[in-house]
Parts: sequence; structure tokens; C-alpha cells
Amino acid sequence: MRFKFLHLHLHGLIRSKNLELGRDADTGGQTQYVLELIKSLANTSEVDQVDLVTRLINDPKVDHEYSQEEEFVEPGVRILRFNFGPNKYLRKELLWPYLDYLTEKLISYYKKNKKPNFIHAHYADAGYVGVKLSKSLNVPLIFTGHSLGREKQRKLLDTGLKNNQIEKLYSISKRIDAEEKALKSADIVVTSTKQESVYQYSQYSSFSPHKAKVIPPGVDHNKFHHIHSTTETAEIDNMMKPFLKDSSKPPFLTISRAVRRKNIPSLIEAYGRSEKLKRKTNLILILGCRDSTSKLDPQQKDVFNNIFETIDKYNLYGKVAYPKKHLPNQIPSLYRWAASRGGVFVNPALTEPFGLTLLEASSCGLPIISTNDGGPKEIRSKCENGLLVDVTDIDELKVILEKGISDNNQWKIWSRNGIEGVNRHFSWNTHVRNYLSVLTEEFSSSTSYSSSDIKQSCLKGTSSLIKPH
Repeated sequence: MRFKFLHLHLHGLIRSKNLELGRDADTGGQTQYVLELIKSLANTSEVDQVDLVTRLINDPKVDHEYSQEEEFVEPGVRILRFNFGPNKYLRKELLWPYLDYLTEKLISYYKKNKKPNFIHAHYADAGYVGVKLSKSLNVPLIFTGHSLGREKQRKLLDTGLKNNQIEKLYSISKRIDAEEKALKSADIVVTSTKQESVYQYSQYSSFSPHKAKVIPPGVDHNKFHHIHSTTETAEIDNMMKPFLKDSSKPPFLTISRAVRRKNIPSLIEAYGRSEKLKRKTNLILILGCRDSTSKLDPQQKDVFNNIFETIDKYNLYGKVAYPKKHLPNQIPSLYRWAASRGGVFVNPALTEPFGLTLLEASSCGLPIISTNDGGPKEIRSKCENGLLVDVTDIDELKVILEKGISDNNQWKIWSRNGIEGVNRHFSWNTHVRNYLSVLTEEFSSSTSYSSSDIKQSCLKGTSSLIKPH
């Protein structure tokens, strides 16, 4: 009486370890969330097998691991890669013509192999495939949009882009159409916050509010904790040495992909306008890994050009760090390093469906300043560990940044609240327990499992969910 899951995550680069987070616009927080979710699911007594389907890529510009048809993650979890479209790596906006071919492959594969009990599609492209696969296999569909096309379109129009530019860059009409179809067909829509349901998903005519289930993501507390070591502090100091005149000053740290939605140039602009911030603090920009800006995609190249121009405009050399490389295991160290210096984590994104980096930073004792859009509102309401701001108002952002480092006693309260709040409200154990409970409530009468068996299995509580080792 154990479940088999199929998760669809079709774009970006995903593998079992050493995620290349921030490498490009498609390899960000969603990738990490999906990987953590499938591993946490497999580590429960209710789940027998989790398949993660993604794209097989045979391209000398990316690691050969992405060309493996099957990758073992851990017991009960595997990544299955299917070739659709050309061999080379493509950004997600270019995958639409090849999704029907993938759908046919998956239908054929699961008609020959044991079909899943549930399909969970992540993002619009996976939603497109998930709808057809769900109907063909007669399997319930779960959908998570992660980032929604209508909301992105609205924010991009606010920045001055025209509809035809947005269409050319993001294939936005295909994305919105796929989201409408996924929302219409899905049995459950998993959202991270109530705000997503009320203000973002509700922009879609196919959305039914009763389908929405709010299940906030979790944080790996073994990685993201507040106890720092002198070794890791020295390691991060060395990373910052080429950039900073005085690395002991409190840093404003931001970690994101270099894409327009993340709004990094506005953060630098606000910092540059403040004599107080330039005198008392540093600004640390962790924007993925790059060899040369000339090799980046057009959007990233444009963002970096804006970043370099703004740094030059305010002569911020010696005050702003923007390292080209970092290892995935250095991310927790960066949070703790910033916290040890009385710093603040800043998320200036134009739209933020959830904000996993805010939880990671908070768990490491680092207070937050964040966009007042989306998930950060609910994170702050539960953790009370920082400030929210309208990031489209540069002068207001400047004032809030100054306020964030003006009171040491307030900083300590925010730091402590963040650690305690994330521990209480945002763990993977809680996330998976809620996830399985939702499925139990919705599907116990419609799956091959008996209602009593599933309810007894899924609703035992925290201790019953974790497999014995």
C-alpha cells in the first residue's frame, strides 16, 4: 500500500548532487525545491518510488551527467531523462515545439512500466505535458506553477517592456495558455502561500480556488543553521578579498540568478544613493557562476551590463563584491558569514512566488529585507525577522536598507526570531507530511488503495513518515 510518484521538471539543469544553481535563468530555486521534495518523499514509509522526468541533454557546453538516461539519486528515487528536441541545451522558452513528442514517449514508457499513482507537474511546460499524460494514463494530476506567466507579464509591462518584446523573449502566450489548461485539468494546485492563490492564480479563468492547497516549502536544517566556523568564515573572506577594502563591515547579501525579475540593478542603485550605506556597509552580489559575461544569454548579459554601469556610476569599487564562482556548499557559509558581521539578506525581486533564499538566510540567523510581493509577506508574518519594501520605489528601498542596519538590538531580535520561526514553520518533514495528508484527503476514494488504508498510513503523524535506517 505504497505510492509511486512521477514528477515532471523539464527545463534547466537538474541532477542528484552539485546543482548548478544560478548558472542560467532556468536553473534556480525551483530546481532545488523539486530535488529536495522528491528525496523527502522517498524517505517516507508511504512512498515506494519517485521518478523525476527531465530533459536529456547531449551538449559539450554542459556536463556529460545530463546525458545519462537514468540516474540513481538515493533508494526509491531516480531521475529519468528523455531526449526531446535537439541534443543541445535550450532555454525553456524554446522547448514548446517538442513537448508533444515527449508526451508520446512518456505515454509509451508508462504503458510498458508500472504507471504512477500521482503525476506532479512543475511549471507551465511540465503542466502542458502533465495534462495529456494524466488523461492518457488516467492518473491524478498535481500542478505547481512556481512562477506564473500572467504575473510575469504584468510586472514586465510595468518595467516598460512592450507586449511584442515580452512575447519574443518569453513566448508568454504559449506559457499562459499552458497554465490555463493545467489549472483546468489539475486535481490539486500546490501553492507556497495564500497570496499566490488569492492574487496570482486567480488571474486565470480556469482556476478553481477549492483546488488550491497551501504547502510552504521546507529548509534543510542540517545545512542551513546559525553555527558558523572560523574555517568557513576565512574561506568566504578569501572570496571577498579581491573586491572589498574592508570585509569586516556589515554586508547586504543577495543571492539570485541574474535575470530581470530579480531586480538587482535597483538594489545597487538604492545602495549607491546612500552615503550612509556606502560608508558603513558592503554589498555582496552572488549571481550564479560565470566564465565570461560574453558567453551568457542575452537577458543575463543585459542584467550584468546594468550592474556594472550602476557600480561605475556611483564609483562603488571596494564596496561591492560580485564573485564569478562559488560552490553549492558555500551558500550556507555565505549566509552565516554575513550574519557573523551583522549583515542583512536582501531580496529585491519584482515578483516572488515564495522566496526559499529568505528561509535559508533566516535559518542561518540573517535578518531579511525583501520585496513586499508574494511569499515574503507570509514568511515575515510567521518569523517577524525583518522588513518589507516596495522595490519599485528606489528611494523607499534606500530608506529601508538604512533602517535595516541602524539598530543593533533590533538586528539581534530579528536574527533570533528568524532562526526560531523557520524551525517552527518551515521544515521538509512538515512539508511532506502536509503534502501526503492533502493527497490522502483528496484521493483516498479514487485510487486503487482503500480509503481506510491510505488514511491510516498518511495521517499517523510526523514519526510514521520517516523510514527507519
